[in-house]
Amino acid sequence: MANRILIVDDAAFMRMMIRDILSKNGFEVVGEAQDGAQAIEKFKELRPDLITMDITMPEMDGIAALKEIKKLDPSAKVIMCSAMGQQAMVIDAIQAGAKDFIVKPFQTDRVIEAINKTLGV
Repeated sequence: MANRILIVDDAAFMRMMIRDILSKNGFEVVGEAQDGAQAIEKFKELRPDLITMDITMPEMDGIAALKEIKKLDPSAKVIMCSAMGQQAMVIDAIQAGAKDFIVKPFQTDRVIEAINKTLGV
């Protein structure tokens, strides 16, 4: 059975890019969210195996959403996505429980490597 992944990013283009990478590599994208609040609702509803979470989003950012999801399920697997130059936020995210991070623009090999490592594949 394919691993089920939730994609969270406020940019539709970025969600499309990561969905494309995941689909071509045998992962099942079970849902998408465009901000942290939506991510929490989708997580409760879908219970994905893994979440890719953008750090900078309107309404609720990725780190706040990560903390809420970890409260709901301490074993939740979240990989943060960040643009270059957000190292301080990436450190905050790892301390809040993120398993890994990938940098935009996405490189297919790095995305798959981070997901496989996080899922223990």
